[in-house]
Amino acid sequence: MSRIRYPHPIVAREGWPYIALAFTVAIVLTFVGGWWSVPFWLIALFVLQFFRDPPRDAPEGERLVLAPADGRVISIETVRDPYAGGRQAMRISVFMNVFNVHSNRSPVDGRVERVEYFPGRFVNADLDKASEHNERNALLIRTDDGALVTCVQVAGLIARRILCYVRPGDVLHRGQRFGFIRFGSRVDVYLSPDARLFVGVGEKVHATASALAELPTEADAGTGLARARPASEPRATAEQGSRA
Repeated sequence: MSRIRYPHPIVAREGWPYIALAFTVAIVLTFVGGWWSVPFWLIALFVLQFFRDPPRDAPEGERLVLAPADGRVISIETVRDPYAGGRQAMRISVFMNVFNVHSNRSPVDGRVERVEYFPGRFVNADLDKASEHNERNALLIRTDDGALVTCVQVAGLIARRILCYVRPGDVLHRGQRFGFIRFGSRVDVYLSPDARLFVGVGEKVHATASALAELPTEADAGTGLARARPASEPRATAEQGSRA
């Protein structure tokens, strides 16, 4: 387990205006309406928890692909990666509900080769078609050993704002914050089909703290060794105490 340098406030800056507004309304209504302000205090607390952004510890392993977001794995499929020339890839989709942390963090160490934004719809991010039809932003990251990892921020039914703070040429370190999606969404990760899986559909993952998969070595590439983690094998993850 390694400590990731995370120079960000525990409450995301993206939420400060919303938090200030929610608490201001709650405080004013407390003086004006007394107990009528209780629902607005609940709303203010919900907004505060939505924009929490805690630091996380990462599991050891240079070839590990870490979860880029908190949420639930809703799909693991072998598909064509439309952002990388249609290469054969394994796509792991993580769905974030409104109670998850919504900051997005790099799954690997590497250099950003391309950042591409796609306007689109705002259907439920839990649906498969969201990967192709919703508003989304794709990052192509090249690791030091040449592996290509595509990380795609996908807007959802409620999410209407994808934020990405990196550009082509930027160097990312695993666990480094690169963006944010407001109010429910998903993140798709495209990997080599020979990557070794550590998660299954339905599992909950935590950004940086949970490993989704392990990239293959040159000897493994093209051998079709990708496999699901057996029930007896522990999932690569940082200690529970690092989660929030």
